[in-house]
Amino acid sequence: MNVIWRNYICCLRLRKVPHRCHSGSHPVAPLGSRILTDPSKVFEHNMWDHMQWSKEEEEAARKKVEENSAVQVIPEEQDKYESEASKYWDVFYKIHKNKFFKNRNWLLREFPEILPIDLKTKENSRESSWDHIKPNATNCFSRIQEEKKHFKKSSGSSDGPSKAGSDFSNLDPKKLGKGPLKTELFPGSRANFRILEVGCGAGNSVFPILNTLQNTPESFLYCCDFASGAVELVKSHSSYRAAQCSAFVHDVCNDGLPYPFPDGILDVILLVFVLSSIHPDRMQGVVNRLSKLLKPGGMLLFRDYGRYDNTQLRFKKGHCLSENFYVRGDGTRAYFFTKGEVHRLFCKAGLDEKQNLVDRRLQVNRKKQVKMHRVWVQGKFQKPLHPSQNKN
Repeated sequence: MNVIWRNYICCLRLRKVPHRCHSGSHPVAPLGSRILTDPSKVFEHNMWDHMQWSKEEEEAARKKVEENSAVQVIPEEQDKYESEASKYWDVFYKIHKNKFFKNRNWLLREFPEILPIDLKTKENSRESSWDHIKPNATNCFSRIQEEKKHFKKSSGSSDGPSKAGSDFSNLDPKKLGKGPLKTELFPGSRANFRILEVGCGAGNSVFPILNTLQNTPESFLYCCDFASGAVELVKSHSSYRAAQCSAFVHDVCNDGLPYPFPDGILDVILLVFVLSSIHPDRMQGVVNRLSKLLKPGGMLLFRDYGRYDNTQLRFKKGHCLSENFYVRGDGTRAYFFTKGEVHRLFCKAGLDEKQNLVDRRLQVNRKKQVKMHRVWVQGKFQKPLHPSQNKN
């Protein structure tokens, strides 16, 4: 295994997980250690961490949003964007293919829970709950950051048999969704660690994860998107391994649409820059359904646009669908969350909040001498071991 990830997994097994913080705390180094202390040096780097907004900056952002949301899209057009949402994303991927988004190699830094731990450590961590994981792996993570410069993307195209599963892409999902699934029928049935990425797109999270899991055949990755073109891009990629990954078309807004696996079997669900593209009225239903897929102790990992992110401020008049919900020129949509909204969405679904933070950064274009405030919300939510244990 690559020395970078070997060191990282070593940290995990020692239960020294580098992560940002729990609810109500400020993110800590080393994950965001580039702090701007001298404003005259702002253009020396592309990104600055943990930016504190002045009252004037926040008021200016609020006024900008007030202006760009003054004129809303007419109801008939809004209905079209809702009913044809998958069509707009299909067109997007036909145009851009896998060239638009960069691979999310930062995922394992922010979400080390994606990596499976050996069964003994896993059981111990479940008994003691995620609250007891200590963020004291600074030295280990610093070494990983240095070694990452030499990291080369590995790939494997083997579709041979494995302990985790095999290619079940031709199975009838209607048959799978009726009644309890037989163990031998669903993909990943023999795995002991299962991950689902919702809204996988062209695979910018899928392949960094698969490359890391290639030496752990007992792990299995599911990934879905409601744009069929995106799923085809994933399945045709040279690193796609049907023995350890199942990519399928799925609309998470359709409660009645079955998944190709039973409820209550997932260790991790990854929901990164996906929920923002869904109509606000449908978000709670989506989160409720995903919660049922997790096994007790499983984790849902979330990251998405935050209120007053530069993306929101750049929208022109006439692109607002509803409060803090916009449509882009290509027909795709984006919502901008607050930390409180995220808390309510996931806790109403019966999950316990383990992390919920606002990640504020300053992104700069050194060539054009332009500064842009980026705002993201990141959270980690765990399914209680027993229903009565929900603390929220």
